[in-house]
Amino acid sequence: MTTREEPVYIRVENEHILGTLITPGTLMPGVLFVHGWGGDQHQYVTRASELAALGCVCVTFDLRGHAQTQAQFESVSREDGMRDVLAAYDFLGAQRNVDSDSIAVVGSSYGGYLAALLTALRPVKWLALRAPALYKDSEWELPKWRLKKLHNLDEYRKQPVPPNESRALTACTRFDGDVLIVASEYDFVVPHQVIANYREACSRARSVTYRVMAGADHGLTDESMQQAYTNLLVEWFRHMLAESPVTSETTVPMA
Repeated sequence: MTTREEPVYIRVENEHILGTLITPGTLMPGVLFVHGWGGDQHQYVTRASELAALGCVCVTFDLRGHAQTQAQFESVSREDGMRDVLAAYDFLGAQRNVDSDSIAVVGSSYGGYLAALLTALRPVKWLALRAPALYKDSEWELPKWRLKKLHNLDEYRKQPVPPNESRALTACTRFDGDVLIVASEYDFVVPHQVIANYREACSRARSVTYRVMAGADHGLTDESMQQAYTNLLVEWFRHMLAESPVTSETTVPMA
């Protein structure tokens, strides 16, 4: 195995001593997980651990307004969420054992929407979207929780949306990496029309893998659905890491 050596300075009280850091010469892919609105990072730790076992460096995090910062729930905007995602991406990319040219972003619902937007701002090689949400571009700086009524999202998400009318979809039209899109059969939060909008927008992607989880709802409330999604995600990454992308469309049967 090849190794990399670099000089380092180790602080000792008010002085420094010289050392050498030796690390494996092979850089590893990075994977950033972005949770949905109302969720938290703990939902993704198990999935991240399984991808780490494949040789990836993974980062999960809590968007502001969630978990420890729940008090900000009614004040955070999509702009705040995007800043969080950018900061988490930059943290991951700065890790010395991460290949900055091989970073994946995995997003669910609101996190999928932010992940799509991220591809226009940072290099992303693999994009995995589960039930990605869609919002109108207006009122970007308003508190996110107000958008459901303000944008009449229930009706908006039932309509075909041309890519040029959505920043998230426009970003997808320019993305040329590999894409995984996962939908739930019984999703009443993100209707299948939204999924169709994202799929149509990913016209330049190197590969698009589409899966429908039979019997699943938006939040994958059944534990068996959570495990099924984890298995699906891990298997897709296994293919991606082997550089054998397959474009396909499947309904995944659930026991």
